[in-house]
Amino acid sequence: MKQDVERTLSQLRENIAQPYTLRMVQSLSGRVYDWLIRPAEADLAKSQVKTLVFVLDGALRNIPMASLYDAKQYLVENYAIALSPGLQLFDPKPLPRKQLQALTAGLSEARLGFSALPNVERELKEIQSQVGTKVLLNQQFTSQAIEKQMKSLPFKVVHLATHGQFSSNADKTFILSWDKQIKVNELSDFLRIREENRPEAIELLVLSACETVNGDNRAALGLAGIAVCAGARSTLASLWNVDDESTAILMSQFYQELAKTPRLTKAEALRHAQLALLQNPSYKRPMFWAPYVLVGNWL
Repeated sequence: MKQDVERTLSQLRENIAQPYTLRMVQSLSGRVYDWLIRPAEADLAKSQVKTLVFVLDGALRNIPMASLYDAKQYLVENYAIALSPGLQLFDPKPLPRKQLQALTAGLSEARLGFSALPNVERELKEIQSQVGTKVLLNQQFTSQAIEKQMKSLPFKVVHLATHGQFSSNADKTFILSWDKQIKVNELSDFLRIREENRPEAIELLVLSACETVNGDNRAALGLAGIAVCAGARSTLASLWNVDDESTAILMSQFYQELAKTPRLTKAEALRHAQLALLQNPSYKRPMFWAPYVLVGNWL
């Protein structure tokens, strides 16, 4: 059984990010659904829960729970979904929506051996149209500039639209700024110093255009988990490198949902944004909407 599970998860992770494997992905994710969700379907229906929170281990950490398939629908069509790095319960405070302010930074141009992300500028502009933002784009997005902004201003949301990588190895976990790779330990220091200087925690750290190291079963929660531990209450990140046009659409929808509906949780806002892509004929395959995961406080 263990070998069967591991083989299924490996095949699913290998195929879900590919463009022409939909039937195989649905078949494989259907098996995982049968293992994890099917036995609890009746109880879940009776309880009328809206959000499922998973504490995952091993190869399951690299599988998006949103994509589990019951032969008719994906799990995200019925539930908002969040991940927790462990059994610890996070301080259950919802994101304050009054005058929501976000620090946004991104690279749209090719830099330090990494390809251009032409839709990043659009992504940041659309976020700016939904909430108040301070924007650092391209040359403005240096390691010193992001450190200064994180330390000095009381942003509840930090959104980084840039290349990055999550790994269980801290030396291989980074986000890319204009001048260098910011390693995860350095990012954690920014967050810790911010926490010491200001009582207001970063409620949400969004890592757009990053990806996990393929084959590393602990990679998915690498950066997200460390960010949570360093003082960000929750992190929204992707399990693999996603088409940057669909990312811009999803992120714009996510912030629109946060801004327009004060009682909507972060997990529910992400679900609505994922469904917007799922219902778009150009982006209905799981490779586009499934990799986004919310780690930490889902309220």
